Amino acid sequence: MAPAVTRLVCRFPNCNRVFKNKSGLTQHTHAKHGTPQIQNLNHTAPLAGPGFIPPRSRSPTPAGVIDDNIYDDPAGDQGFVTEEGTWADMGRLLHTFHPHLTGLKCDANGAFIDQDAPPPPHTDAPPTDWTPYDNRVEFEMAEFLFMCNQMSARQIDTLLDLWAATLIKHNDPPPFENHRDMYATIDATPLGDTPWKSFTLCYNRAKPEQDVPPWMDGQYDVWYRDPLEMTRGILANCDFDGGIEYSPYRDYTTEDKRYWKNFMSGDWAWNQADVIAQNEENHGSTFVPLIIGSDKTVVSVATGQTEYHPLYLSIGNIHNSVRRAHCNGVVLIGFLAIPKSTKEHNDDIKYRNFRRQLFQRSLAKIFESVKPFMENFDVTCFPDGHYRRMVYSLGPYIADYPEQILLSGVVQNWCPRCLGNRKDLDGAQPCLHRRKAHTELLIEQLTYKQAWEQYGIIADLVPFTNDFPRVDIHELLSPDILHQIIKGTFKDHLVDWVGEYLLVTHGTRHAAEIMDDIDRSSSDDSKALMKVYLAAIEGHVPQDVNFCYIVRREALTEDDLVKLQDALDRFHQYREIFKTTGVVSTFSLPRQHSLCHYIVLIRLFGAPNGLCSSITESKHIKAVKEPWRRSSRFNALGQMLLTNQRLDKLAAARVDFEARGMLRGSCQNIPADDDLEPDDDAEANMAQEGHHGRLRIHEPQNQSIEVDAGEIIDGPTVESHVELALTPRCARNVHALSLELDLPRLPFMIQEFIHDQHYSDDPNPPEFDPATAQVFLGKLTLFNSAAASFHAPSDLSGTGGMHREHIRATPLWRTGEPRHDCIFINMGVDFDSPMNGLAVARVLCFFSFNYRTSYYPCAIVHWYSYVHEERDPDTGMYVVAPTTTGDDVPDVSIIHIDCIFRAAHLIPVYGPDFIPKISPHDSYDMFNSYYVNRYADHHAFEIV
Repeated sequence: MAPAVTRLVCRFPNCNRVFKNKSGLTQHTHAKHGTPQIQNLNHTAPLAGPGFIPPRSRSPTPAGVIDDNIYDDPAGDQGFVTEEGTWADMGRLLHTFHPHLTGLKCDANGAFIDQDAPPPPHTDAPPTDWTPYDNRVEFEMAEFLFMCNQMSARQIDTLLDLWAATLIKHNDPPPFENHRDMYATIDATPLGDTPWKSFTLCYNRAKPEQDVPPWMDGQYDVWYRDPLEMTRGILANCDFDGGIEYSPYRDYTTEDKRYWKNFMSGDWAWNQADVIAQNEENHGSTFVPLIIGSDKTVVSVATGQTEYHPLYLSIGNIHNSVRRAHCNGVVLIGFLAIPKSTKEHNDDIKYRNFRRQLFQRSLAKIFESVKPFMENFDVTCFPDGHYRRMVYSLGPYIADYPEQILLSGVVQNWCPRCLGNRKDLDGAQPCLHRRKAHTELLIEQLTYKQAWEQYGIIADLVPFTNDFPRVDIHELLSPDILHQIIKGTFKDHLVDWVGEYLLVTHGTRHAAEIMDDIDRSSSDDSKALMKVYLAAIEGHVPQDVNFCYIVRREALTEDDLVKLQDALDRFHQYREIFKTTGVVSTFSLPRQHSLCHYIVLIRLFGAPNGLCSSITESKHIKAVKEPWRRSSRFNALGQMLLTNQRLDKLAAARVDFEARGMLRGSCQNIPADDDLEPDDDAEANMAQEGHHGRLRIHEPQNQSIEVDAGEIIDGPTVESHVELALTPRCARNVHALSLELDLPRLPFMIQEFIHDQHYSDDPNPPEFDPATAQVFLGKLTLFNSAAASFHAPSDLSGTGGMHREHIRATPLWRTGEPRHDCIFINMGVDFDSPMNGLAVARVLCFFSFNYRTSYYPCAIVHWYSYVHEERDPDTGMYVVAPTTTGDDVPDVSIIHIDCIFRAAHLIPVYGPDFIPKISPHDSYDMFNSYYVNRYADHHAFEIV
């Protein structure tokens, strides 16, 4: 574990002196520079577990002045050498901060203050003030009915009437008189009160004298909330304390290699800060990039294709895990207008140009309130309670391909980021990137037709970003893992090509047999299909999907970028088989071509999983689809706006009440006023036990299209933790369980387990002797499952990067057949394993027992062994097989559940023969060997 490092750095330009205490720094400042300066501390974050870099408890205050010449190396930081006073020791990383936009603390007027000063009180309200609610019950009742249960107004009235009837004998009223009373109370909440505004746009050019198309006479309303106020609301959310960055930074590994993770670790934020810092008035400010996203969504297909075009906002300062877990890190700020026309006018050039300009002018109007603070600082409160100066900029725009070409003014089938010709997008890579100045020059020099045909430019479209400083829309189009890789390259391209390839090479009848074979071992869902597709097509077609999993990691190094390029090169090589067999005539596909830009985008914006359109598509559920379902369907948008307003007020009220310690425990066990501040041990216990104070599991409606079986956990970050189910299945004596599992050696296994646990700390334990070992005659408590919580930030997870899944070992799964899942077991770093100390086993039973003064939660497992030391060359996966002893008896033993890391997904090695028709519960019993599926999820890809 790295020791804590404290360095005080002189902040005068070109002075890199470092001091161990404030006294030395103060004396140096007076002697050498004449006036005292604000001092900053660099904090370190210790390691937690082998190879594990946890998120910091809070962002360190930026270090001192950094030599600007360090970053002038055109080769890309190859010659970076750390100097004293330029970096913070972050354990396994060197954390280098921007020298000027350092996020210094100030007062509400923008004057810098002592950086060690405590923050002002969160609020002057006492911890008993529930305004506008009378008490906790009223607040949690409103939150439950409106936000969680989404109960209709009529049902709320029915519930309150029944409640009132039960209270008549006590002469007490229910929390609310009726639904109107509850809604009025929510509306009176002073927090989260950014109002909805609107403006109207219409066609203002010449119209024909007769037969005017209806779209020309239409008026188009755009509803929005002030993005400046919404951004201030995000920054003031104390839930984000510890999950936010106050300065652009660059991370380096101990091998002097770049390390990209959160957005502020990318080069774009650093370069923007360099430009902003040219105005010395902005020194000490916080750079706040606005991340924008928009995406049309359909809420009703059967009743007239009802669709909306929501606009979302986030900020680049919050960590990727916070943005992906939502937690109000992504907010709804508008609904863009969707012009409609008759079919005869849909292809009218004027109509199509009007739609484009309507979109662009709407965005420019919405964000005009932020423009004054893009060159001069604003002042607002941050999650740690301190005020800071901040300078805004429009940042990456999250959008799918149709929206990207609409934003950039590029013709369909062209790349919105580079100048590659639409007929051969990958043919001249690397290709020159599009830039605003170059586009404007081409528009000036070429005719409209030449710009369209030779460069794919729509010459009469003005991107909304042209109205804002330091912004180039071509640079700001973010990577989109969901549509470009998962749905695009994989499902829409590769899966279809495989079907065509089989048809061409094997004929109709045999191809149908092979596809049936593949279908029996795969799924129709694109993400689920990706997990098993390699094993399903093994032996039928070429394969390589590593790119999809590398790019989704929560953090990437320069070595990962080399692997990424290698995976892309292999994919380009292997896909040629589809062209040579006539399956496809061209690979000039914009979504597939976008993979060529990922390495550049990672360097600019950090890990791509923080800027994926799955974030905005997930937000559709809570912001658009559920409010629409709650509406009367008539003039639904106004009702949807009000619903979102109330949801924001309830969320803001919860943050405020939690910050004041008012929501600990339950309504039935409310702490006394003088006991509202628990000690650290109490909070730790609450976190570990899953109490509401610290460890919270998101409700199912918050899960996105990415979430599979499992749960998203908000809470402390741990590498892995497993606990048995809360409810036991039954109790058995040892003899009964040995008969149930057909394990006659079970009594001896329990004896051996107790012996091993008793001497677990002894470096030289005595050998186990069944003749002298204690015999256990007590009861065993059996469980159907255990829950594994582990740090999986590359998958959709909570703000701490935690994810939970259930491991089943039950004789009756959903009133059907038995289910016994497989697991990874952490054997320690000394264990000789191809998978970094991980072994694979299948759980036969979960149980617990008490012996003397000790409690033992256990699992009975059947061990699997590696067939080969290396990965399978075709699939890239390890192969394992069930292990037996010398007399051909399954190798079974008892382990403590603390050894379990997480669930493992095994795929049968099907072999050359077609798969027989089998039930899923038989798949672990019907085959001789199995692939250890590294594509089950992104966490599995990283550990296997």
